[in-house]
Order: sequence, then structure tokens, then C-alpha cells
Amino acid sequence: MKETTEQILSKQIEALKLKIESIEKLFLTQKNVLNFSEVKSYTKLSESYLYQLTSNGGIPCYKPNGKLLYFKREEVEEWMLSNRRATNIELDELASTHISIA
Repeated sequence: MKETTEQILSKQIEALKLKIESIEKLFLTQKNVLNFSEVKSYTKLSESYLYQLTSNGGIPCYKPNGKLLYFKREEVEEWMLSNRRATNIELDELASTHISIA
């Protein structure tokens, strides 16, 4: 069955959306200071959860004028990589070290 012009255009629009999203992600990795919507997009967190994190000190942020929120990209990345879980290999090595010392 042959695709209609509308179907072809719809697929092309979707492809363009994906390209724009990848360009936006690349742009965000180049900025040092991000605003709230950029952090929301960068982390893929919901708006309400991100507001919750900022209000209870769960994520580092800045409020220079008491209203708008800003974030250091580097600090957001550190926060995203916090609470690292050890791999099974690392746990095995730690266990074997502990056993051999005892």
C-alpha cells in the first residue's frame, strides 16, 4: 500500500523532532548554568518532582533574586550520579579482601 503525502510528512516531522531534541541535548551539555525548564528537560524529571527537590534541598540550585531557579550543570550531573551502586565484581572483590584479612 502506498503512503499518502500526509503520512510521509508526518514521518518527516517526527524525524525532525528527534533531530531537534538531540541538538537541544547537545546545547545543554555546552551551557554551564541551566534554568528550571532546561534542568527538567536534561534530567527527564517531572516539574512537580523537580520543584519538590529544590524546595527540600534535594538538588543544588540557586535563587539569585529569590524567585527564578538556576542550576550549575556540573552540580546537576554530580547529583544525578550520586548514590552509586557497586557492581557484582566490585562486591566480590570487597568480600574476598574482607575474608582474607579475617
